[in-house]
Amino acid sequence: MVERIYTIPLRKEWIKVSRNKRANRAIKAVREFVKRHMKTENVKIDRKVSEFIFSHNIKHPPGKIKVIVRGDEKEASVALFESENISNAG
Repeated sequence: MVERIYTIPLRKEWIKVSRNKRANRAIKAVREFVKRHMKTENVKIDRKVSEFIFSHNIKHPPGKIKVIVRGDEKEASVALFESENISNAG
């Protein structure tokens, strides 16, 4: 099991689509980023990540997002990074 922290740039992806599809494109960008970096096809995105992306409306998603990715060759799960989530900080 591998655990990594990533800051995923979203702005360069959602700027390419119309305003009403920006948050959906940001979710797709997170999925593609994790597939590329973790070398897996099965990616599960946590509900809090989705809520954070949609928090400013579908038209104005955040420009970047910091996440924790846990997984192996078969499956990867994406969770929102929060400093209190790290039990062994050091």
